[in-house]
Amino acid sequence: MLKIALFGTSADPPTAGHQAILKWLSYHFDWVAVWASDNPFKTHQTSLEHRMEMLNLLIQEINNSKNNIELRKDLSHRRSLVSVDKARKIWGNDAEYYLVIGSDLIQQIRRWYQSEELLQKAKIVIVPRRGYPIYTEDITALEKIGGSCQIADLNAPEASSTAYREQHDYTVVTQPIREYIHKEKLYA
Repeated sequence: MLKIALFGTSADPPTAGHQAILKWLSYHFDWVAVWASDNPFKTHQTSLEHRMEMLNLLIQEINNSKNNIELRKDLSHRRSLVSVDKARKIWGNDAEYYLVIGSDLIQQIRRWYQSEELLQKAKIVIVPRRGYPIYTEDITALEKIGGSCQIADLNAPEASSTAYREQHDYTVVTQPIREYIHKEKLYA
């Protein structure tokens, strides 16, 4: 059965951390679909179009012999359930779908739009993030409403989009992203 990782991210901007996650996903899943989306719980500083283009640059940098990472603009939606439903129309109901989230979203997911239906349609892959511990009771709460969770054995670099925007930490983004930001005059 085809295992598909669905990685929607605000990517404002995409960082070396996003890139590490994509590399990890590419080795653990048959197919990785990634897109930028507008998170209803966040305020975004640059347009969805620019964030999509930066994700495309990030994907192009990944040297992956499996060639199984694809930018899917058509999956972008504010609601994860809609994105999962779109993915199911593309790849069918015979595949297994895994929604990728950071550990900062574990407690939040239960408040997402129709979260119980979402958890029936996609398993959850939790990527650990420094400062956001993964508590057993949060996993249990998701399982009680039908969720199936796994924790990625990944130590992604500390590379936060917020650190770039607020502290101007240029080390968290890759060179092509830095060049794109400069060229487009983003995050001034």
